[in-house]
Amino acid sequence: MPSRREFLSLSAFSAAWVGCGKPGDGRPVVGVVPKGTNHIFWQTIHAGARKAGSEYGMEILWNAPQLEIDASRQIAIVENLIARRVQGIVLAPVDEEALVGVVERASGQGIPVSIFDSGIKTDKILSFVATDNYQAGRMGARRMGEILQGKGKVGVIGFMPGSASTMQREQGFLDEMKESFGGIEVLGVRFNMADRAKALAEAENLMTAHPDLAGLFADNESSTDGTVRAVQQRGANVKVVGFDASEELLAAMKAGKIDSIVVQDPFKMGYLATKAVGEQLAGRTPDRQIDSGAYLITPENVDTPEMQAVLHPGIAAWLEGGQ
Repeated sequence: MPSRREFLSLSAFSAAWVGCGKPGDGRPVVGVVPKGTNHIFWQTIHAGARKAGSEYGMEILWNAPQLEIDASRQIAIVENLIARRVQGIVLAPVDEEALVGVVERASGQGIPVSIFDSGIKTDKILSFVATDNYQAGRMGARRMGEILQGKGKVGVIGFMPGSASTMQREQGFLDEMKESFGGIEVLGVRFNMADRAKALAEAENLMTAHPDLAGLFADNESSTDGTVRAVQQRGANVKVVGFDASEELLAAMKAGKIDSIVVQDPFKMGYLATKAVGEQLAGRTPDRQIDSGAYLITPENVDTPEMQAVLHPGIAAWLEGGQ
């Protein structure tokens, strides 16, 4: 993670913002700042945020670091929003501690901050909308324990230290394994730092060090992608339980390359986190904490109407059509 904060001028930032509407059209302006933009997860968040913006008459400004581990860049983006005196900020903190200062500055200047996806170590926020990541990690562990029939060695390919959401998934997985599957040896967590190639390398290292490895749990999209590629390249008989779905990962599951995937509801998450700001601006008090839900997707249930509604919420209309 970069150690030097980036201070960028308003003019340098202007081209990076993605928004709708004309400047000064009278609508409240709300900045939505995810951890990144490359994964379909964040694109779906964006669509949900736009839906809420449309319903509450808000202009949505969308910007994020190029790298999901770049806390310095995310801080600079939020500082820019404060300087622009936006009416609200919707933020998925890259790091639960690094973003505290800038969030508290925004709150201190009367800008409501709705946190989503990952928590932050301050109470100076409007609301927190996220998956119950600890329980989602336990969900993945239960699936792994069942398919391995309670025995064998399992590794965990994690995202990065300091990311509250994935740390909670890892802890939930470890706790469920310890409590319910004493016959399974968990080999610890290896981090990919938002790099699919590093996830692949870490999975390969685990399989090399432990030829009898039975399972791998990957706790986000990049981790899952790299893990699946590693297992396939080696032709290993290793069960993979992943986290967060893309079309490629869903296809891999249907082809038998992944056992199952724990998925969130990013459209709902982006919608509810942005809605919280809309409610505040309308003079109402939003809920302080909101669980946006998690589901275990398997080859058996992936095509059910309930799961298809979560996996394919129709984001194109919101991303292409605007607000």
